[in-house]
Amino acid sequence: MTSESGEHSDAPGGDPVWWGWGAAEAHHPLPAAVRDLLAALGIAARPSPPVDLADVLLAPVRLPVEVLIELRAVVGADHVLEDREARVRHCRGRSTVDLLRLRAGDASDAPDVVVVPADHAQVLAVLRICSHHRVIVVPFGGGTSVVGGLVPSTPAGTSPADGPADTHIGVVALDLRRLDSVREVDPVSGTAVLGAGLRGPAAEALLAEHGLTLGHVPQSWEYATIGGFAATRSSGQASAGYGRFDQLVTGLRVATPVGTWEPGRGPASAAGPDLRQLALGSEGAFGVITEVTVRVRPLPRRRRFEGWRVANLAAGLDLLRELAQRDLLPTVCRLSDEVETAAGLANAVTAGTDVTVPATSAVTPTSLPVIAGCYLLTGYEGGDADVTERATAVGTVITAAGGLPLGEGVGQDWLAGRFHAPYLRDALLDEGILAETLETAAYWRDVARLYAAVGRAVTDAIESDGSPAVVLCHVSHVYPAGASLYFTIVCAQGPDPISRWSRAKQAAGDAIMANGGTITHHHAVGTEHRPWVRAEIGDVGVTVLRAVKAALDPAGILNPGILLPPQAE
Repeated sequence: MTSESGEHSDAPGGDPVWWGWGAAEAHHPLPAAVRDLLAALGIAARPSPPVDLADVLLAPVRLPVEVLIELRAVVGADHVLEDREARVRHCRGRSTVDLLRLRAGDASDAPDVVVVPADHAQVLAVLRICSHHRVIVVPFGGGTSVVGGLVPSTPAGTSPADGPADTHIGVVALDLRRLDSVREVDPVSGTAVLGAGLRGPAAEALLAEHGLTLGHVPQSWEYATIGGFAATRSSGQASAGYGRFDQLVTGLRVATPVGTWEPGRGPASAAGPDLRQLALGSEGAFGVITEVTVRVRPLPRRRRFEGWRVANLAAGLDLLRELAQRDLLPTVCRLSDEVETAAGLANAVTAGTDVTVPATSAVTPTSLPVIAGCYLLTGYEGGDADVTERATAVGTVITAAGGLPLGEGVGQDWLAGRFHAPYLRDALLDEGILAETLETAAYWRDVARLYAAVGRAVTDAIESDGSPAVVLCHVSHVYPAGASLYFTIVCAQGPDPISRWSRAKQAAGDAIMANGGTITHHHAVGTEHRPWVRAEIGDVGVTVLRAVKAALDPAGILNPGILLPPQAE
């Protein structure tokens, strides 16, 4: 099914596989070109399939019978799930570390039960029960977190504001998939009230019935949910045109253990600090988002995507800064560095030229077969005249800066393959190759320095034991003041891939904080970025967040160990 705008309006179909990303029918073997390129770089494939579901290690359900009875009375017995598959499917998110553990048969972090409420009232009732009995609650949307956002933890030395420490009696995954309606559409105001459990494609399909679009399309779009977008401050591929998700939110409805919280009244207000900002990005630690009021726009009449080649990354960054500061950004804007340009070509995501591995295999981790220059994608959505005018103005600036047009065909290639990267990651894992991403953002003055520092830190951390690594990067979110950097790292898994990645992640986080970056631009904090949150927001900021947590969740049951940094020693 395709919407009027040409947007995909449904996911590949069915639930995601439990051991990887997306639907089973969309998975594929590792492309030969990628295998050959990695082999030439010294990264050899070694089959590493996931274990069978029946062999996954799962702890017994810990919840007392009386708690299960109370939960069933609220949502119905059919919506309190204790079976193996439901618990494994709600175990962790979809980071590479999450998947490595699941594929190895470790589901020790699985919830005791999965509870599937039907509405806001049932969510409130579940929270009251769990708060009373000190049961941890992990809100669950699409399960697409890549930063450990679905793994509650209670490290030694935590306070009640972190969670119930060793006093909790179990974990409930609160699956919001039944909160999947469009409750209200206001075409006069240009807003819609969306259920938190709506997946991206379903939300777009329902809005399209009214001739409207949200325009928020992150790479996780096929499976991520409206509530998840809000809880993590998601940023979509068309952020330059539509804005980040937090910029689209005008109001929220949040269930907390102490009652209903509804921040946001009117399009703007001076009635004190904007409390929406406390709910946005809260990652389930302050409450459960059940409804989101968002800004919507008319479906675009036309969509146009083009490819360009610019001389190098530095020239591309200067070009993006000029476009942003002249208010000429396209709706979609993506700049790949030289390494990603070459690797993308090898993966048959074309940019005007075919790339093959030289017969001599004379390639090194720092010398991929790079076609000169960097690939720049530009995309436009809107009315016919608006798209033409914008594309012409942007094209004039790019051409004046020495950019070479590659045509609309390569732009359409990107559009057709833009959700494929997670499936490629699974194909790499099947072959014993580790692939993971990390992201950051900085002011323009720091972007080039940050890019070099993070790439060097990650490479040194992985190659310290003699294993080669490939580090790719692109810019996909651009602002007048700065831009994001999105890194992809590929290396052999080795005997302990989780340790190898942890070392690289630590080095990357330290380099980010030392070189003017934010620890996360759109992936959120989860558990993986907690070590750097205090450095990012300061001791006073941490105190503010702890006070909010204590006020809304006094028993500390909501996703403990997520977002808030550990207490300072």
